[in-house]
Amino acid sequence: MRAAAFFVAYWITTLFFAIFCLLLAALPGKRPLGWGLWLYGSTQVAALRYLAGVRIDVRGQENIPDEPCVFGAKHQSWGDGFVMLATIQHLGFVAGDHLYKFPLVGPILKKAGAIVLSNQGGERAQEVLNGGIARLRNEGRHVLIYPEGNLSAPGEKHRYRSGVFHLYDRLERPCVPVATNLGLAWDRQSYAKTPGTVTVEFLEPIAPGRDKEDFMSELERRIETRTDALVAQGLIR
Repeated sequence: MRAAAFFVAYWITTLFFAIFCLLLAALPGKRPLGWGLWLYGSTQVAALRYLAGVRIDVRGQENIPDEPCVFGAKHQSWGDGFVMLATIQHLGFVAGDHLYKFPLVGPILKKAGAIVLSNQGGERAQEVLNGGIARLRNEGRHVLIYPEGNLSAPGEKHRYRSGVFHLYDRLERPCVPVATNLGLAWDRQSYAKTPGTVTVEFLEPIAPGRDKEDFMSELERRIETRTDALVAQGLIR
């Protein structure tokens, strides 16, 4: 029953905020829409807690620098994005072009300045990434990317893609790894939600200046090591 209540609230909330954020997107600047996206993420996190019984313990916020940074995050659940939107206001992000299949989303992504990439990669994706990096240089916003480009079940991982390095290197920003075990409560392929407390944790930043091989190895090591530890810890009831 709790999962069903959340399912209904999720879609009603999403429809409402799609329309609301589309209206905000018509206003000058990105801040009104950024506020709307933050409110959307916060509302979904609250629904997870009070309807589905899923509490999210956000740790390590002291590791988020005051200067703009790149978040390289583990992606186990659709809930990951809501937590990031609710935690970081005016967040820039890299998204997959599968989001275009949802009505009203395209204009919102465009106004938000999202970097929307094809999951197939290739030259076109590289061009879009290059354009997004050029825009981000002029914006004082944090930016979120999921380095694997895929949802991963707890205990699973995919190849880390190089887009996160291009953001880190060309923007000359620190990269904050983000680990999670949210997939224990919200499986990426399941309607059901498992009540309990899960964790999203911001880890110590990787300072700018590393070469590609060193950076990618260190980012993957930090994310996967801490994520494995959180998964092993399990869902706290």
